[in-house]
Amino acid sequence: RNSLLLFMVPADSADIAADYRILLDELRQYNPELLVKRRILAVSKCDTLDAELEKELGRELKSKLPKGLPLCLISSVSGKGIDSLKDLIWKELNS
Repeated sequence: RNSLLLFMVPADSADIAADYRILLDELRQYNPELLVKRRILAVSKCDTLDAELEKELGRELKSKLPKGLPLCLISSVSGKGIDSLKDLIWKELNS
């Protein structure tokens, strides 16, 4: 019933791109039909990163993740990126 899936991986993960692929594989095993839905990746716990690490993470993920996958860095503790995530969800739902 949902037209959009939100994947969340913590910023302190050893390999965010690998964790994303694991989530995709679990989705494939659960119901392969869900793989056709659009996806957003939110990287949580970004309040634990300084500005330079955050920039580096963003560059790294853009090179390791599928092209066109919307990405948002967020922190539920500080609220950082939450408005951007809501805007991104809204944009994706209305595109």
